[in-house]
Amino acid sequence: MITRTCLAAALMLLATDGALAQAATDAPAASPVEAGPERRFTAQDLFDLSMASDPQISPDGTRIAYVRVSNDIMTDRARRSIWLVDARTGEQVPLAGGMGEADAFAPRWSPDGTRLAYVSTASGGAQLWVRWVKGGEAVRLTGLPSSPSGITWSPDGATIAYTMLVEGEGLKLGEAPSRKPEGAKWAEPLQIYDLLAYRADGAGYLKPGFEKIFIIPAIGGAPRQLTFGDYHDGGTLAFSRDARTLYFSANRKPDWQNDPVEAEIHALDIASGAITALTSRDGPDHSPKVSPDGKLIAFLGFDDAGRAHEDDDLYIMAPDGTGRRNLTAGWDFSPAGIVWDADGTGIYAQYDISGETRVARIGLDGAIRDVVQGVTGSSFDRPYTGGSFSVAANDALAFTGGAPTFPAELQLAAAGKTRTLTDLNASLKAVKTMGEVRKITTKSSFDGLPIEGWLTLPPGYVAGTRVLLILEIHGGPFAAYGPHFATDNQLYAAAGYAVLSANPRGSTSYGEDFANRIDKAYPGNDYDDLISIVDEAIAQGVADPEALFVTGGSGGGVLTSWIVGKTNRFKAAATQKPVINWTTQVLTADNPAFFGRYWLGAQPWEQPELYWKQSPLSLVGNVTTPTLVVVGAEDFRTPVSESEQYYTALRLRGVPTALVKIPGASHGGIAARPSQSAAKASAILAWFEKYKTGAPTSVQP
Repeated sequence: MITRTCLAAALMLLATDGALAQAATDAPAASPVEAGPERRFTAQDLFDLSMASDPQISPDGTRIAYVRVSNDIMTDRARRSIWLVDARTGEQVPLAGGMGEADAFAPRWSPDGTRLAYVSTASGGAQLWVRWVKGGEAVRLTGLPSSPSGITWSPDGATIAYTMLVEGEGLKLGEAPSRKPEGAKWAEPLQIYDLLAYRADGAGYLKPGFEKIFIIPAIGGAPRQLTFGDYHDGGTLAFSRDARTLYFSANRKPDWQNDPVEAEIHALDIASGAITALTSRDGPDHSPKVSPDGKLIAFLGFDDAGRAHEDDDLYIMAPDGTGRRNLTAGWDFSPAGIVWDADGTGIYAQYDISGETRVARIGLDGAIRDVVQGVTGSSFDRPYTGGSFSVAANDALAFTGGAPTFPAELQLAAAGKTRTLTDLNASLKAVKTMGEVRKITTKSSFDGLPIEGWLTLPPGYVAGTRVLLILEIHGGPFAAYGPHFATDNQLYAAAGYAVLSANPRGSTSYGEDFANRIDKAYPGNDYDDLISIVDEAIAQGVADPEALFVTGGSGGGVLTSWIVGKTNRFKAAATQKPVINWTTQVLTADNPAFFGRYWLGAQPWEQPELYWKQSPLSLVGNVTTPTLVVVGAEDFRTPVSESEQYYTALRLRGVPTALVKIPGASHGGIAARPSQSAAKASAILAWFEKYKTGAPTSVQP
């Protein structure tokens, strides 16, 4: 009943098109004659947002295919379509997918630039298609039972490789009675699981089977399965220059279920099916990329030191696995999305630094230089680092970027200049006043460690005016916020709050040592970092010390629950999809081989005192702050039982609380449906409104 009440209230707020934001700013109501366009960002505006993603520049640099992500108001889902952009003129044409029922995504150019492979749901399930760009003809190549991924062209353009789940039989134990009368309606058969990780967030309970590698002729024909056995063979695929070998990453060892980090680079002989491991160290080697001349393989990986976070390094080796060399041993950042330079003398890689995302060129001689800054665009709801890029043979670089006040656009860096090729949110930009995003820094009260964050200010903020403050804490905890677009922050700001998105110790993008300061000690002194940066927002005259609120999801939910167990400075809190009890988390989450070993260094029965000491539930006896608990109803990463434990404990103690479950939502997909994303933000704001008594009136937008 509580869940239904909370969601109904949130949906009512959504339907009134920002009524809560209006109440928070105490703005006088305009008469019908005087009414004009709503200048603030509202819940309804989520349906009008679009974002550029997965830009793929043609080999000659003349065209860019990218995925446009738009929210469809009729289906209440993000829809993906592929558009083609002329790199010189910026002219756009739709290529596949749209706002109807079909999605299209994962565009990949053929080596000669004449064709584009992609995945589309136009024929029902996700299938592999190829379009001849000049004539516009498109052909569906596959009729697969599950979605293909890792689409990779052979260098001669004759073959496409991909990975796909091949379903298996699974363990069988006994059987139901065999004599079922005609017309009888019996119960569903037993569900039997025998894998350590038998469910996954976003996928639910897993079907028996394994990811396997396939190839198919690029002009159509029967797919051919290349790998077999009880292992997952997936990730990035790479052909040798003669198209006779495929390189991939997998853990094909007998104990693979108990070692969630391990993976090696393998060479697969396409003709014979023979598989040879090229790496052998303890740690994950992944993302192989073959050099233009075929003489080197670049890949990412690290040595497994048993810590919850490690930065990747960039390596090169010969195709037989010899001569391995680390190109980034002295570089304190984590490269990703690697792409060879056309001349084979360097490798492009995306990386995060101080909450921002850039692309660097890493030379084989060890020289590293930035080539693009301002990459952004991983999500709508929160300001995480991210985005993506691709490179043409002439070193033109297509990427997703833009300002933190709107979602990512398609940008092109070429000949020393950067241009924005799309303006997907022009209609909103014309009428909406968004909250300014401003950097804020301080030193931790614990040890003086520099801590960074970003303040999203209420639209129309006047310098020197103190306003309500929401401390919004990122998840991970090994992740980072930065100057990136976030619907949550803009909705909070439109309601009159300043929003503080901070990067406490444990955050990535500040080097490996900074991230690992919470290794086996999480939560811990990250609490001091967060309180210190809140104090800095107060010292700068932005935040009212008597009007503080706190929220965060996943790792941010952990820290929200930890904070209210440590202090009563905050008027109200909203903990989203938190870990509350490390014992139940380790034994019920979707990656049981990882959490205990890597996050706490022991299993629950080995060090129960440690598990209890690090659990926010251990502090619930101290909590007096009114605390809302929010979780997706199909969360398998921080299972629903974690949130339910906390809600029940708060109720038993008499602390004001409510439990909000988001129907159908996973951990990663808690904001996937626009109406639910808006309703969740509205529910949190409504909760804060209940407890802001005595807070000053916020600034007018």
